This record gives sequence, structure tokens and C-alpha cells, in this order.
Amino acid sequence: MPRDKEAAPDGPELPPEEGAQGWICVGGAFLSLFCTFGFLNAIGVFQTVYQDTTLQDYSSSEIAWIFAVQICLMWALGPLYGRVLDTYGPAPVLYPCSFLCVFSLCMTSLTDEYYQIFLAQGLGFGIGAGGVFTTAMVCVGQWFVKRRGLAIGMSSCGASVGGVIFPIFLDRVIKRVGFYCAVRYTALLVGVLLAVSCLMVRSRLPRKKWNSKAPWFDVTLFQEKQFALYTLGAYLHRWGLWGPFDYISEMAQNAGFSPTLALYLISIINATSVIGRLLPPYLADHIGHFNVLTTCSLLTGGSMLCLWLPFNFRPSHTGIIVFSLVYGFVSGAVVSLLMPCVAKSGSLETLGQRFGTFQMVISISCLTGLPIMGGILTRQNGTNFAGLQIFASVVSLLGACSLAVSTYLLSGARGNWRV
Repeated sequence: MPRDKEAAPDGPELPPEEGAQGWICVGGAFLSLFCTFGFLNAIGVFQTVYQDTTLQDYSSSEIAWIFAVQICLMWALGPLYGRVLDTYGPAPVLYPCSFLCVFSLCMTSLTDEYYQIFLAQGLGFGIGAGGVFTTAMVCVGQWFVKRRGLAIGMSSCGASVGGVIFPIFLDRVIKRVGFYCAVRYTALLVGVLLAVSCLMVRSRLPRKKWNSKAPWFDVTLFQEKQFALYTLGAYLHRWGLWGPFDYISEMAQNAGFSPTLALYLISIINATSVIGRLLPPYLADHIGHFNVLTTCSLLTGGSMLCLWLPFNFRPSHTGIIVFSLVYGFVSGAVVSLLMPCVAKSGSLETLGQRFGTFQMVISISCLTGLPIMGGILTRQNGTNFAGLQIFASVVSLLGACSLAVSTYLLSGARGNWRV
């Protein structure tokens, strides 16, 4: 049996790359991301509902902190999860975190105070979803080398499909049985799918002894200019990425759109994101992940500046739908390619540790981005979205510039433009 190209020279023999178990793992990762990032992609629904009902006495920025913490925890605990995954495999992380996701949603259905929602939906679900997400990405990255971009792209489609289904599901069920009962139905759906994913996600690498001397946060990775600039670019891009997901529904309702159409804009973004998570990663496996990522990150910032910002001054059904279609495609490509680019930066055996270090930095961006945009909106009386739109587009474009420099340095160091 040939050794994997990314295995250490003295490492153990590994199962063949891809294979039936590899693709089963992709299916399990799809379900994992459907229930975690897919649910998070529907934060615009909760922002609008909380703004109009339970938390109507709170500002947009204060409500956004719930989702900012939730998204932050998807990444912040990466160093811990990564170390455990590298050592013991997926079970010690995936099983308890899956249970925590379901438990947190059940608790959310019983809340009626800000601090209760913050603890249940913000902290509880964020911690659980972070473990499920990290496990899925690490395990898929272990099974695939040559077609890692496509495999992770297919897995991350679960987030987009979830982002299509959850807003529609919640809107329909809320109208029939109310918000809290809708959250309970969501908990049931998430619980069943996560139980199936626990049976499908498996590690390729054997277990090993715990290394107490290994660093939790490996700052030595940033000694390489390429990786440091790449992380900076991803940080800036993530700062503005969640703006449309969280505020596009509220913005459309303020412009006179029907509540149903306003919520469905989130589903439109996620629908085209499915295509963005498949075609660009497939192309990236042939012409370079960093090349495609840089191009799509530039288009993400450009779409917000050229298509989303004008809507604030001249509302148009056609205009906002076109923006949703374009933004969904390019942002989906960026999201699906971030982790494959991290995976290309080192050996297979330390994949979890490198993911964890990168995730720790990105978590700070996710924690601060939405509250900053919410604060800008509050300063503009809660009706003028131009400030947060400009912020989101500018930081995304700055991130694209940093990614471009990183790509240039990496291609020069490897002597190959396909990086």
C-alpha cells in the first residue's frame, strides 16, 4: 500500500486516500455543516424576530452580540478541538458537541430574557457547533489530498443548503405554531441529522499519545510571511462577511418589502452559495486554491460596494435579488476555500493544530464584526445602512489585497503560479 504524499516519512501506513470511507465522511461533514453553519446562516431571521418581539427594547448592536459570540465560538475553541482531534480522533469532540447543540436549541425555546438567549443560543450553541464544524473539516482534510478543495467544498455545501432551508422552515413554522415551538422543531431536526453524522464522520489517522509539550497556539506559523498575510487577509474579509447575512432582511423590510420576501433573501444568498462552494473549489484544484480564493474575495467586496450599497439610496426588488445571487456565489467560494488553503500550509499530521491556530485568529474577527456594524447602524438611527455597507465592503477589499500579496509570495517561493 503506498504511503500518503503528506504523511511523515516514518509515519504509519494509512488507508488509501478518498475511497468509500472518505466519501462517507464527506456526507457526514455535509450534515454536520448543515446543522451548524447552515443554522448560523439564518441569523438574519433571528435578528429580525428578536428586533420586532422579544428584544425590541435592545439596539441592533446589542442583539448582534448574541450572534457574534455564536460565530466567534465556532472558531475560537479550534486550538482545543484541534489538539484533541489530532490525538484521540473525532469521537471525544463530535459526540458531546452534537448533544450540546440540540440541548442549547431546546433551552433557547424556553428563553424570554436577553441574558438567557445569550447563554443558550450564543454561548451554548456556539461552543457545540464549533466542535462539530472543526471535527468535520479536519476529518475530511485527512481523507483527501489531491481533491481536497472539491471535498471540503462539497462538505461546506451543507452550510449553504442549511442556509436555504432554515429561513424558509422557520418562517413557515413560526406562522403556524409560533417562534418558540419552531425552535423546538428545529432542535428535533438538528438532533436527528447530527446523530446520523456521528455515524459517518471518521478519522483517517490512528490515535496517538497526548503531547503535553505541543503549543496550543502555534505563533511560529506566523514567521512565514505568506501565512501571516493570508491570516490577516482572512481576518479582514471575515470582518465584513456576515453583514449581508445579518442585516439584509431588516434592510429590505425598512425599504417596504414584505416580511416573507425579506427573509427569503437569506435563502437566495445561500442557494447560489451552493454553486459557489462547488465550482470554484473544483477549479481551484486545477489552477490553485490561493488564486481562486483571492479572486473571489475581491469580487465579494466589490459586490457589496457596487450592488448592495446603491440599494440603500434607491431600493429595488431586482437590485437586491441580483446582489443576493452574486454575493451568495462569491462568498460561498471564499468560505469553502479558506480551510483548504490552511491545509496546504503544512503536514497532514498537524492539520488539527494548524486549523486551530488559524481559527483562533479568525474568531476575533467574527466576534467584533457584527457588533461594529450594528453600532454603526445604531449611530445612523437604525434606518441608514450605508455606514455598515461601506465598512463591510472596504474591509473585504483590504482583505483581498492582503490575500493577493500572500498568493504572490507563495507562488514565488514554490516557483509555481498554481498555488
